[in-house]
Amino acid sequence: MRIGIDIGGTFTDLVAVGNDGRVDVLKLPSTPEDFGQALLNGIDTILKRTETSASLVTELVHGTTVAANAILSEAGAKTGLITTRGFRDVLEIGRLRMSRLYDFSWEKPPPLVPRLLRREVTERVGVDGTVQIVLDEAEVTDAIAFLKAEKVTSVAVCLLHAYVNPAHEVRIGDMLRKAGNWTVSLSSEVLPEIREFERTSTTVVNAYILPVVQHYVQGLKRNLEAMGTKAPLRMMQSGGGVMDAETAAVLPVQIIESGPAAGVVATAALGRRIGCEDLIAFDMGGTTAKAALIEGGQVPRAMDCDVGGEISLSGRLLGGGGYPIRVPCVDLAEVGAGGGSVLRVDAGGVLQVGPESAGADPGPVCYGQGGLKPTLTDANLVLGYLNPKGLAGGTLRLDLEAARKCVQETVADPMGFSVEEAALGAHRIAGARMVRAVRAVSAERGHDPRRFTLLAFGGSGPLHAVGMAQELGIPQVLVPGSPGVFSAFGLLGAGMQYDRVRTVLMPVDDLVPETVDRLFEEMAAEAREMIPDAELSRSADLRYVSQSYELSVSIPEGDSDLGVCLREGFEAAHERMYGHRAENDPVEVVTFRLRASLPAPELPAQAPVKAEGEGGFRRAYFGSGVGWIEVPVLSRGNLPTESAAGPFIVEDYDATTLVPPDVRAHLDRWGNVVIAV
Repeated sequence: MRIGIDIGGTFTDLVAVGNDGRVDVLKLPSTPEDFGQALLNGIDTILKRTETSASLVTELVHGTTVAANAILSEAGAKTGLITTRGFRDVLEIGRLRMSRLYDFSWEKPPPLVPRLLRREVTERVGVDGTVQIVLDEAEVTDAIAFLKAEKVTSVAVCLLHAYVNPAHEVRIGDMLRKAGNWTVSLSSEVLPEIREFERTSTTVVNAYILPVVQHYVQGLKRNLEAMGTKAPLRMMQSGGGVMDAETAAVLPVQIIESGPAAGVVATAALGRRIGCEDLIAFDMGGTTAKAALIEGGQVPRAMDCDVGGEISLSGRLLGGGGYPIRVPCVDLAEVGAGGGSVLRVDAGGVLQVGPESAGADPGPVCYGQGGLKPTLTDANLVLGYLNPKGLAGGTLRLDLEAARKCVQETVADPMGFSVEEAALGAHRIAGARMVRAVRAVSAERGHDPRRFTLLAFGGSGPLHAVGMAQELGIPQVLVPGSPGVFSAFGLLGAGMQYDRVRTVLMPVDDLVPETVDRLFEEMAAEAREMIPDAELSRSADLRYVSQSYELSVSIPEGDSDLGVCLREGFEAAHERMYGHRAENDPVEVVTFRLRASLPAPELPAQAPVKAEGEGGFRRAYFGSGVGWIEVPVLSRGNLPTESAAGPFIVEDYDATTLVPPDVRAHLDRWGNVVIAV
């Protein structure tokens, strides 16, 4: 049996695939005090339900928000930084860009390492790797003593040009490990790549979350062994591949966006299976909403992303106002809007939805677990969109009266609205926030969203998808089977992956093929230590001389004229991206990349959907023009295969799909709900 586990801020989702191909799914509340506990509870439930021994589990693939939550909640380790003299303030200077150009109220997030804990040492390595100033080890000793006195528990080391010659960093790392019981992150190991700001930021983020992730992984492995399973534990990377948990515990910066990546991988795989390869993946859970654009069935990837801001973005010039990290990642946009987003009326009398979330503890008011602030889930319950008898197959009952009372007192009365109008306002405002994420990956990058199909999943995604599609002009919405645990399916449809990088920085015309081959052979040897039977793919980051940013170009095997190949590939990519090429300008290569990967397993196929019972009716509110009406409530299997007019509600075990008036929907042969907008 293979098991995929996706832990979110509100729910933990599991998908188990037996040796006979049977699929079992489970959704249960997350345990914020110890996220691993929900994982263990879920595995135990599935093993008992399927009468399977823990020893028969062959693989565990895990997507987690532990790393991201440590940044968002400022719960990482007390971190110090040792850097080259003169570069103490790189984290604050950054690229001198503001993510909110005309928002004077925006404040840049404080550095994860305060200035007091950033220590300089005398040393200098040249851009060619030669040692120009020998490392002053006495200063290193002083820096270590100072950081120990400040009770630092994790240290990042980032020296100028360590990407080309790491000798000084390695020496400092040795001294740190001998001097104290703390974790150490070297930039030459985390990101051996040019650009001191991005390298420093990435290394600091890695150091900040390293003790948290190490503690989590080690505890999880102990508990799994105690349960009786010896299956390898693997974790989803931000780039859409899978890595061993031991590697993730050393390079946790690679798994910050592991949960969102799994959903995009599943979307691309499903699109290829059903022949609908131009999709916008929309994943809305209890805490956040994510969007990614998939063209031609390929997972979109970027080489950097931004975490901890109001909106997290990949591969964008200005970013989202958070902490930049330069690691391979799925190209997506993420906003703080989910079922647990708290509703409030601000000082100006305006209704706000999120980004604060009630999470799993205490959760929405309607969960009856002590929540006192109304959330988007409470609003959807008031509107009649959710079943008061409970979520997740009835295991989580909802208190409609408590939700109505809280929305009434906190939102409706202060604004002078009826409770249903206040709830509908929250529903629409949340949709507007999520439209922002979809636009960030489509229209703002030159893609017309009307050419794509919106694939909606997550526990809350299918509730809001049609309204978003109407606003964006998207003609069709797809809701896959088991939408609430769809990301967990993606975990089981991803292959092992390992990336290596080397900075070169020279004109393409000066490249010596033999030297480049040796460079790739070195990276291949490192990669095969991690994944012995991996398939290798090569690429290069190139730019016109004096440009600030690069475009990535794949390098075909056995190309005899490397310089010509790279130039032609780069100029074609430049024309696709920017609409022109500068054929007379010199081109330089900045970085060579090698990706080692194993073929991705097939996305698990779900059993055919069966009709269940006769359904029923529930009153739902659709605005003053329509008002309250009795709406059919159907199971997925009861949905006709021919187009049927809304309004109606489709209830799955793990999610609810809203088909409003003036919209038609049917069930296709793969069990997807197809909504014609």
